[in-house]
Amino acid sequence: MSPRRTRSQTKATNTHTNSPNIEALTLDKLNVSAPVNAGASQLPTTLTRAITGLESNDHKTLLRKQTWLQSHSLDVPKYFTKHKGALDATLVFAQEEAGTAVCIAPTGLLLTCSHCVAETVDELDKSKKHWLIFRSGVAVKASCVAWDGTRDLALLQVDAAQPGDQDGSFPFVPLGTKSLALNAHLVCVGHPGSEFLEPSQLGMKTNYDVLHVSAGRFYGCAEGQDPQDNSEIGALMHDCWTYWGHSGAPLLETKTGKLVGLHSSWDDEAAMRRGIMLEAILQFLDEHKVPFIID
Repeated sequence: MSPRRTRSQTKATNTHTNSPNIEALTLDKLNVSAPVNAGASQLPTTLTRAITGLESNDHKTLLRKQTWLQSHSLDVPKYFTKHKGALDATLVFAQEEAGTAVCIAPTGLLLTCSHCVAETVDELDKSKKHWLIFRSGVAVKASCVAWDGTRDLALLQVDAAQPGDQDGSFPFVPLGTKSLALNAHLVCVGHPGSEFLEPSQLGMKTNYDVLHVSAGRFYGCAEGQDPQDNSEIGALMHDCWTYWGHSGAPLLETKTGKLVGLHSSWDDEAAMRRGIMLEAILQFLDEHKVPFIID
């Protein structure tokens, strides 16, 4: 994730919700039935540089992250254990520039922040292949199929995957359909970066886990900010712990386990984490005619 995505230029003026009504969206136009498995090609269980096409350091980073995910379990809050399967839908970007994504359909549709894929539309290369790793350690190769710099959202499609326990489909999390109540409890699962980026500790190793689960609350949409415009800073406010690399991390409602937002940035003046509202996610998917699951 680029350091400029701290986005400290804008801050919330208060913590009152300013959310538009999700029910006002044309949800009946969305394809909410489970899509048929498009069938990604199968990758071998052992990945070589000839297969990934990555530079040596990036390939080693992929294998290091994969080994950690295969050998460690997540520390899940007891009250979220009934929804812990939702965490299986989380992925980490394999390269050193960390980022997080979440699978929203069994065919391998991955939702993340646009700045995890490209900082600007001029830098966007849809022919580029992205390597990510599911929480289970299964590595996948994906292509960008939709990118929106204003909403700070991007969609990737898995093209190839290692064999796993997915039984022909991928673990996914359904999307919420109702606006969150102020102070609703959240769980965030994301990929904190391996190096400190603060000037006083620049380059030092963080020793954070490859994937980290944190809990917090939803503090509404920043007053006066359009929830569809996250180009400078995310409109959603929350206080789940995050660090560099959490961009694209799913924000899950504790009560339902459903996806209700994405972490994207933070306001270092107000010490408030920021993200992308569910309204923006649904509108983005609607505009791109993307099939996904809401139930």
